[in-house]
Amino acid sequence: MMDDLKLTKEWDKTFPKSEKVEHSKVCFHNRYGITLAADMYIPVSAKGKLPAIAVCGPFGAVKEQASGLYAQTMAKRGFLTIAFDPSFTGESGGEPRYMASPDINTEDFQAAVDFLSLHDRVDPERIGIIGICGWGGMALNIAALDTRIKAKVTSTMYDMSRVNAKGYFDSEDSADARYAKRQAMNAQRIEDYRNGTYKLGGGVVDPLPEDAPFFVRDYHDYYKTKRGYHARSLNSNGGWNVTGCMSFLNQPILQYSNEIRSAVLIMHGEKAHSCYFSRDAYADMVRDNPYTDNKELLIIPDAVHTDLYDGGGKDAIPFDKMEEFFMTYLK
Repeated sequence: MMDDLKLTKEWDKTFPKSEKVEHSKVCFHNRYGITLAADMYIPVSAKGKLPAIAVCGPFGAVKEQASGLYAQTMAKRGFLTIAFDPSFTGESGGEPRYMASPDINTEDFQAAVDFLSLHDRVDPERIGIIGICGWGGMALNIAALDTRIKAKVTSTMYDMSRVNAKGYFDSEDSADARYAKRQAMNAQRIEDYRNGTYKLGGGVVDPLPEDAPFFVRDYHDYYKTKRGYHARSLNSNGGWNVTGCMSFLNQPILQYSNEIRSAVLIMHGEKAHSCYFSRDAYADMVRDNPYTDNKELLIIPDAVHTDLYDGGGKDAIPFDKMEEFFMTYLK
């Protein structure tokens, strides 16, 4: 049922390996038959069945970057964790490459829960997820859909539906602007079909223009430098296909967030260009929701977007808070 993936054997992460965890490569499949690749981290001193966490993101990154750092760190704190590459990216399967789908990518997270639920070291009643950047929005979508997940953390989240449909800071929120995007992408579909290949949209811009806005500089500082560059990362290299995110235009992924009953912690940097996504998502999630006692918005002082990828050199990721949150709700 699963494809035979070619997985890298050597340690090729953007962060150092910890001796406090056992690391291994694992694979699982989603209900579309796509085989997903993941890194599993297990605390070396752990015994018996463990609470488990699946981690994914940022959008356009790979498991060797931020998600792996989160997974290894949470494993050091007593959780069995996996960081996985979503369909069509990284070491995971799926053709054509470098496509995104609100449906399939939601399913990727649910498939991770399938895998963890049946793992002999996992307590299936104690499973959580962490979504970073664009996968933070996915995590909220999954939180409204998957009743098996007891606790969810979003970190420096993007709502990929909103940014695709309305542009950054909602600057393209008009029917005419969306129509123009649809025209351009449908024209690109014809070109792709004619050429037999999918045109890449380009990753983070490099070299950095002198007039680049701060959020572009922030991304460049992570994806295009030794700090976070990885050879398999879309953002570090050629990016998604031009038409790769087309379906997000018409499919709001947070439609039922105010029906989430399980615990949710939304974390964002105070100075991140993207902070409005988390503030608005939290407000929408708790509006008319009778289950608000287990919901929290944490704004981290002075932190920018990519500080929550790797700490930004100032330990910006609140791992103590995350450990407390998961220990409280995965019990």
